[in-house]
Amino acid sequence: MRIALTALLTATLALSACQSRLNPVNWFGSDEAAVREVAETGEVNPLIPSEETGGLFAKGPAAPYGGTPIYNVKSMEVLRVPEGALITATGVATVHGVFDVRLLARNNGRPVSGVLTYDLLGLHPSGAPGGGSEQSREVTAAVVATNQELAGVRTIVVQSATNARQSRR
Repeated sequence: MRIALTALLTATLALSACQSRLNPVNWFGSDEAAVREVAETGEVNPLIPSEETGGLFAKGPAAPYGGTPIYNVKSMEVLRVPEGALITATGVATVHGVFDVRLLARNNGRPVSGVLTYDLLGLHPSGAPGGGSEQSREVTAAVVATNQELAGVRTIVVQSATNARQSRR
């Protein structure tokens, strides 16, 4: 029993120090450039109640999010968290003052052929000045994908108006 336990602990330490695919820390690698896709339209499931239905204390219908794509995705990172994965994307907008930046999943958060795709969107103020340094126009957004959402996912892609970044398992 002592030999088996020693072998198991040695294997665990060796595995955690290597760059193999069996190490959970290495499940998602660094980001890389990806091919940009065209958005797909999703169908509405009539069996799922809409947000408009509610009780006495229900809020009114939520205003639709009017974000537009950020100009460029500069980087993305996928970190393991207890719930699943924390996906963080940094982009560069064309104008100053972009706010309410979000990562919105395509296809209602369902992967297509093992690819989970997010759009990097933000609200652009009217009459905002353009130009300036790239650093002054940087925006960051993050979202947590649960373990259930990551089932069957091999690649996570974040898309912007001009490019896309991806991270693979």
